[in-house]
Amino acid sequence: MMTSKHLAALLFVAMASAVTSYGEIKLTDVTAGTGITFRHTDGSNGAHYIVEYVSAGLALFDFDNDGDIDIYFLNGAAMKGTDYAVAPRNALYRNDGNWKFTDVTEQAGVGDRHHGLGVTVGDYDNDGDSDLYLNNYGPNVLYRNDGDGTFTDVTASAGVANGNKVGAGTCFLDIEGDGDLDLYVANYIKFDFSKHVARTKRGFPVYGSPLDYRPEHDSLYQNNGDGTFSDISKASGIARHAAYGMGMVCCDIDQDRDTDILVGNDTGANYLFKNNGKGIFQESGLISGFAYDRIGGVQGTMGVDVADFDNDGKLDIHVTSYQNEVATLYRNVGDGFLEDITNPTGIGAGTSQPVTWGNGFVDFDNDGDRDVFIACGHLYDNVELFDDQSEYEARNMLFENLGNGKFAEVTATAGSGLAPKLSSRGAAFGDLDNDGDIDAVILNSRSMPTIIRNDTSSANWLQIRLHGVQSNRDGVGAFVEIMCGKNRQVAEVLSGRGYQGHFGSRLHFGLGEHSQVDQVRIWWLGGRTDVLKNVRPNQVLTVTESIE
Repeated sequence: MMTSKHLAALLFVAMASAVTSYGEIKLTDVTAGTGITFRHTDGSNGAHYIVEYVSAGLALFDFDNDGDIDIYFLNGAAMKGTDYAVAPRNALYRNDGNWKFTDVTEQAGVGDRHHGLGVTVGDYDNDGDSDLYLNNYGPNVLYRNDGDGTFTDVTASAGVANGNKVGAGTCFLDIEGDGDLDLYVANYIKFDFSKHVARTKRGFPVYGSPLDYRPEHDSLYQNNGDGTFSDISKASGIARHAAYGMGMVCCDIDQDRDTDILVGNDTGANYLFKNNGKGIFQESGLISGFAYDRIGGVQGTMGVDVADFDNDGKLDIHVTSYQNEVATLYRNVGDGFLEDITNPTGIGAGTSQPVTWGNGFVDFDNDGDRDVFIACGHLYDNVELFDDQSEYEARNMLFENLGNGKFAEVTATAGSGLAPKLSSRGAAFGDLDNDGDIDAVILNSRSMPTIIRNDTSSANWLQIRLHGVQSNRDGVGAFVEIMCGKNRQVAEVLSGRGYQGHFGSRLHFGLGEHSQVDQVRIWWLGGRTDVLKNVRPNQVLTVTESIE
């Protein structure tokens, strides 16, 4: 006799089987053949300065508008007492196709030698190419893309150096929907070498805690539309709050058609700054449910990403965290309220042992829902000496979305791309070979990066690039919905996300077996809407904002 319990079990198996029928996720480590020789350094010399371990994020973007995605790596700088024959610098690698990359840093003029922490990408001057902003320990840098393969450092004239602070995540966003991109800069701690706090664990030297230092309030710069920015941190309400900012993302979390700001804070309550539509923000982390985890605990939040994991039309949030804290999934229940559903979804399994950093919602198997990649690695380089449960180098993790409100960890079966054991930081995701599935690039502390090719047996897909006319050129903040029969997916164009990095300007939707997208609807910042019907799959679709 079949009981209701047996029927429920069969239904679960059927649902899981239905959404995984496109083949197991297979990710391949192709680093060795790419021509990428970049090696990250944190500038360390054994003194354990706290700013070392937070380096660094990375960016994936098409800097030369040739249709493929290039890679920009941040690097650290020499700490006090460290000497290099050649000072470390950031590196830009041009994508030449067929998984070959060329270092064009010098000719492009983007080899910044400060201690890199965060980076974002956006067309702040609306001239049709992507500019770079670097959030450093020390002066920040704004590189204007000149459209000919080179960049110009315009930090001083733009007014966005942000002082001599310890940076973190950063995002371009349009705070008031006026058609140009403003700039949010998260800050970590008040630090200089004279304030260094030396700590030990069981007699071994280790990095101190951010709690050893005073927090720094974040910065918000308004775009004046003439190549300059004005610091409106106080006027906007941002400067009323100071915490230990790390990863962040800007998106419309409450679906009121303006851009809100989510900041993951290390050892402190996370921030959700709700926008009133005019660029004035109210910090609502506590009331929204984002400040703490489900038991009211403070986490050492590292990375923040958003996507609609359950295809209910609302953006959900995933954050990474410190050792003995579970990387957390918050479901958006509507009107900007969030619920910690980590345990019932299974996405936290195994994430409390490593320190987790970069993260991303990515549909690796194109089955129409978002999987989750997590970059792992301890910050203590000697942790094995005093903690037999931890390792400095760890495997990254992959959780497959089963499409029924559950995730399953598939790290062990996902291929050689998940095999390396390193101490990872930033993670970024994009279709590097333009074959319709999403690949990955991982920045590893004190090591070479990992370049990962997606070799999953692919289903159908659609990628969308937005071209704003009255709204900002990149379409940052635009909200896109696609419909395939009764199946709905949504995404928002973001500038800055994950652990202090940038990726995903070209929106990607897995379609499974659907041979047509019945409708694409785009809500642009500023209020305009465009609708396209009967869109064929397996293409990169460029949509230009219509003018009424």
